[in-house]
Amino acid sequence: MRLPSAWQAVSVPDGLADAVEREYQSHTVYPPREKLFAALEKTPPARVRAVILGQDPYHEPGQAMGLAFSVPNGAKLPPSLRNIFRERSDDLGLPLRENGDLTDWAEQGVLLLNCALTVRKGEANSHSALGWERLVDDLLRSLAAEPAPICAVLWGGFAAKKAPLFASSHPRLILTAPHPSPLSAYRGFFGSKPFSQINAFLRSHGEPAICW
Repeated sequence: MRLPSAWQAVSVPDGLADAVEREYQSHTVYPPREKLFAALEKTPPARVRAVILGQDPYHEPGQAMGLAFSVPNGAKLPPSLRNIFRERSDDLGLPLRENGDLTDWAEQGVLLLNCALTVRKGEANSHSALGWERLVDDLLRSLAAEPAPICAVLWGGFAAKKAPLFASSHPRLILTAPHPSPLSAYRGFFGSKPFSQINAFLRSHGEPAICW
């Protein structure tokens, strides 16, 4: 298991590759193997302008595609993604988005990274102990050296704990809010205006806004 070349400065922890391979061989695992590092492939470190952290991939068929919160175009929108799109609409005055494929965000520099990159079918958070968290933490730390302004979007308590990993001498913005899940979105996710805040931060540092 090799990381995309742009991220090769980060080492895969001992044992992780073998553990992931065993899971793919013995269980139905999402995302498909060929999309395992989709987030890293589509958003190399030098292009990262924002990081949106998820916990782990969707665990039902036809959903996980290697980008946190994203589903293939045409797939039914999961509840958290519907709430993200609702907040996007309210924040930016845009029509509700129907296409759940967030590849366009990733290609503009939004790193859509889960804290565990794999999951067993039907078993949420089943790969949290495989060693992914150590790798993902190292990936996030590696962004400290990037001179470009970067915004970290940390939804929910689990993601918020990652805030110290973004410490840097370069411009950074940390946005925290409750998770967009229906269980917590009404506690402050709605009305948090992350999309306009990200774009204002980028513009203030001479960077183009993201077309959400």
